Amino acid sequence: MGALHAGHLSLVDAIRPHCDVVVMSIFVNPLQFNNAADLAKYPRTEDADAAMAAGAGVDLLWIPSQSEIYPGETKLEDAGWLGSVFEGVHRPGHFAGMLTVVHRLLQLVNPSVAIFGEKDFQQLALIRQMVKAHSLPIEILAGPTIRESDGLAMASRNRFITQREVAARLPAALRHLQGSSKLASVRLIEARHLLGAPLEVEYLEIIDPLTWAPISDEFRGQARAILAASLDGVRLIDNDLVEIR
Repeated sequence: MGALHAGHLSLVDAIRPHCDVVVMSIFVNPLQFNNAADLAKYPRTEDADAAMAAGAGVDLLWIPSQSEIYPGETKLEDAGWLGSVFEGVHRPGHFAGMLTVVHRLLQLVNPSVAIFGEKDFQQLALIRQMVKAHSLPIEILAGPTIRESDGLAMASRNRFITQREVAARLPAALRHLQGSSKLASVRLIEARHLLGAPLEVEYLEIIDPLTWAPISDEFRGQARAILAASLDGVRLIDNDLVEIR
């Protein structure tokens, strides 16, 4: 949705070996905002974005109008049960709007391969589910989360954070979940303590990435820690792989 940063540009580098032509789209999608004020203040930096895309080697930058994407009545995609948990609880309707625009973009561009960042881990899972449901002949790749020097996952909204040292507690909590040999339930209690006020934590969980169910203390294998919190009126999300031995 524009306001490009190094995390976006890393996707260009990651997908280049898989294709002959790289297309980037920029479209601030009104359907995935359930807050009109959030839509109004979303950063729009098209000139800077165009320069960054060209510098990264994007072959075609497409910035469509709303009428191009939604020329008539629009039927929303169904995000299903996966769209109703975690982010879906805190942003009702968001995933239906996101899937609708992604489906539309994929139909119009008709790529053989597309890439989305792991930072939006639930979004990535839903896009893969949608592509499979519609039998779209598109390979979906995952780009690793790119982080700033203090560990904070890069996001367009980071520019609005004023208490940066507090925001850095999010990646610190994820590192604790990774580095501990304690039971998952104990790890979570300690990680929640690390977050603390003034962060308003919406959820912090270790899930089975196949079922999206919170893991038990008996779980062994690769899990995914997911986290969402608000600070300075800015909503932050993050996630990382956790090995449970």
